[in-house]
Amino acid sequence: MEKLVELDSKKYENYVKNHEKSHFLQSYYWGEFSKLKKNLTPYYLGLVDNEKILGACLLLQKKLPMGYSYFYSPRGFVIDYKDKTLINKFTKEIVKFAKSKKGIFVKIDPDIIKEKHNYNDELIELDYDYNEIFKNIKNAGFKHLGFTKNFETMQPRYTFRIDMNQSLEEIEAHFSKTTKQRINKAIKLGCDVEIGNINDIDEFYHLMMLTENRKDFVSYKKDYYEKLFEIFDKQGMVKLFLGKIDTNKIIKTLEENLNQINEKVQEFDKDNLSKSAKSKLNELLKTKEKTESEIEKYKNAKENYGDNITLNAHMIIIYNDKAWVLYAGNHNILTESYANYNTYFEHIKYAYNNSIKTYDQFGTIGDLSKDNPRLGLHEFKKKFGGDYVEFLGEFDYIINKPLYIVFTKLVPLYRKIVKNKGKKELKKEIN
Repeated sequence: MEKLVELDSKKYENYVKNHEKSHFLQSYYWGEFSKLKKNLTPYYLGLVDNEKILGACLLLQKKLPMGYSYFYSPRGFVIDYKDKTLINKFTKEIVKFAKSKKGIFVKIDPDIIKEKHNYNDELIELDYDYNEIFKNIKNAGFKHLGFTKNFETMQPRYTFRIDMNQSLEEIEAHFSKTTKQRINKAIKLGCDVEIGNINDIDEFYHLMMLTENRKDFVSYKKDYYEKLFEIFDKQGMVKLFLGKIDTNKIIKTLEENLNQINEKVQEFDKDNLSKSAKSKLNELLKTKEKTESEIEKYKNAKENYGDNITLNAHMIIIYNDKAWVLYAGNHNILTESYANYNTYFEHIKYAYNNSIKTYDQFGTIGDLSKDNPRLGLHEFKKKFGGDYVEFLGEFDYIINKPLYIVFTKLVPLYRKIVKNKGKKELKKEIN
């Protein structure tokens, strides 16, 4: 007989991790993190039939005043969405569970792709009909919240994903021309990438604050990142990539380049130059001027920040055979070193060399209008040649309609107030 039960961590993880719809946001560890740092109560639920798990999900409970709650299954359910009967049964049992705890609604945003384009913007044919799945979810009683275009949802509705089943040469071949050039420049300058540990969270947090302050948004305090790293590091599921430079090393490289340029300039007979020779000389002089300017910048950086500077820190979550670039913090100096590009390249290579099948850049936009302030983020991620992916979006199963209406209108206003307050508090920390 089929019944919904709470699964222990071992049974739950064994099912979720090995399912084709596995996602770190459905992991037992995300549930434990959410309990500690998001003030949510996790439930690890499975629909079982004679000990066989037919479907499962991490269901997070947010407690509200007067004993009410709402429930959210991030990137859930972990189930075969093509099985209409199973979706109906699983939804019915989850809703019954939520009702028992005075749930107002249940939200899901399944990892189901609606549309996918490759690096050439060519539509990739899916091996399923998303319309069928869309209907199955709606027929189970869920309300679709629309095909949003920006970051209005709990999780990004768009992302870039690199299929790591290709060769590394194929993956690199899909990088944009400028990306390849910038990675090569970073390597020639001697930019290094190291894998950090819990002791590097201070540096990571500092870079996150610089990035968020620059882009006028604020997310979390340091202890949030510390606990996230601590929980996932115990499982070998997180890597912190640090893009670093040695200012002395780079200054030496640039000064050697400058000497070579000066030698080439001296080879020209300035009294007898052809038109093409004049053009070559002018290019050399421009390169000389640019190199001198760069040397000055690195000398100033050395004076202000020391010999060794961490310019980038990227936190990567790894779950089963998938990886997500969850957070990326970047310094606001020496961007011409392109250390950030090299840091991305290094964790792409790490993912490939560690049998990762899907590399997810975790979020971009669907509104590609020129005045969208997030367009720069989109264009940067696009340069690494991943598939442009659009998900189905969010669905709510409404249990208590009057309270649902109140909640969906008043809570966004409250969150905006809290977010602005948090922004002011965090700005004090970095000013």
